[in-house]
Amino acid sequence: MELKNRSAFHEYAFDDQLVAGMVLAGTEVKSIREGKVSFSDAYCFFHKGELWIKGLHIAEYKFGTANNHMAVHDRKLLLNKKELKKWEAKLKEKGYTVIPLKIFFNEKNIAKMEIGLGRGKKLHDKRETIRNRDVEREMKRYVK
Repeated sequence: MELKNRSAFHEYAFDDQLVAGMVLAGTEVKSIREGKVSFSDAYCFFHKGELWIKGLHIAEYKFGTANNHMAVHDRKLLLNKKELKKWEAKLKEKGYTVIPLKIFFNEKNIAKMEIGLGRGKKLHDKRETIRNRDVEREMKRYVK
C-alpha cells in the first residue's frame, strides 16, 4: 500500500528525495494500513538537529482503546546524521522546504516516508507541468 501526496508535485519542484523512518504508535500504524492519512498542510522542520513532521493527519484507529493516538501531532523522522546535516544546510537557503511525498511499507512491513526537498513553483511553472502532462496523454492515446 502506498499513500501519495498528489498536491505536492503540483505545488513544488523537487531537487532531492529521501526515504525516512517514522516514530509511530501502534494505533497509528494500523490507521496507516487502512489508508486514513491526510497530507494537507503537512511539512517537515528541523528542531535541535532532528527532523520532525508537522500537520500530518493520521486518523484515530476505530478499534483503539484509551491508548489511542492523537490525530495531529509532531512526529519524529529517522535519518542518519550525514543526511540531516546536508538537508539542514540546504533548508537554510532561501525558498527550500521539506515536504512529505508518500507513506509506504517496505519489504519488512515497516512504515517509511519519502520526503522531498523542493522549491515552490510559480504559476507559469504549474501551467507548463499541466501542458506537458496533457501532451504526454495525447501521445499515448495516438500510440495505442
